[in-house]
Amino acid sequence: MPRLIDVHTHVQFAAFNEDAKEVIDRALANDIWFINVGTQKDTSKAAVEMAEKYEKGVYATIGLHPIHTSKSYHDTKELSPSFAKATAGEEGFVSRGEEFDVNYYKELGKNSKVVAIGECGLDYYRLTEETKEEQAKAFIAQIELAAELNKPLMLHCRNAFPNLIRILNTKYNILTTPAGVVHFFSGTKEDARQLMELGFYFSFGGVITFARDYDEVIKYIGLDRILLETDAPYVAPVPFRGKRNEPSFIIHTAAKLAEILGKTTEEVGETTTKNAFKVFNISG
Repeated sequence: MPRLIDVHTHVQFAAFNEDAKEVIDRALANDIWFINVGTQKDTSKAAVEMAEKYEKGVYATIGLHPIHTSKSYHDTKELSPSFAKATAGEEGFVSRGEEFDVNYYKELGKNSKVVAIGECGLDYYRLTEETKEEQAKAFIAQIELAAELNKPLMLHCRNAFPNLIRILNTKYNILTTPAGVVHFFSGTKEDARQLMELGFYFSFGGVITFARDYDEVIKYIGLDRILLETDAPYVAPVPFRGKRNEPSFIIHTAAKLAEILGKTTEEVGETTTKNAFKVFNISG
């Protein structure tokens, strides 16, 4: 069993084009396993291809991120400096819109290294009204695919928890158990309660090392339903704020989570790893 598992990262993204192997080797050398999360066709395929190169320790999810169901602009304020430099320079970039191609993702999902469907869900941070319908359609299709392939969901939700929970309440009974993970959870205790009733777990990343907004909901959820993530290349933890994030940095998030919960770092590592094994059906 590894020391830690980063359940949500993106080492297949352009930010790592020049040194992905070194980043992966660094994580594995530190006994840190990780799951590369797909956000569109190309990044999903790349995540699977990267995972296939390693016997164990590197896994993939496949899916269509809600912001990619339509064209969307990403400014540099939402990107790490290195990520912005690698992909778009100083002006940000516009991502292409994509329809969820069920057959394409179904074929990818048959790969044994694919441990979840997503990241999928709803994101109402920056959108027009018509894109809400597009997001919901793609989300429901991915719930149905997860059920068909008997895999959990990797959920993304921003400013949309009531609608996300409403959709899940109409579909959750077709999902596997555990139902999946709500990554970078930013909801309320009531949101957490309802999602826990539906069988979901929650992952937290580097933001908890420098923002105290998450402490109370973390205590409410409890370690038995929490996993660790980096969301690299984004949101690096203290002491790496402003730099490109990577899976090896998850040790700092684990230490902070231990402090918040009054546990040892070893307890956090053992429990969150067991949680990841359970949710994603990974074995040591």
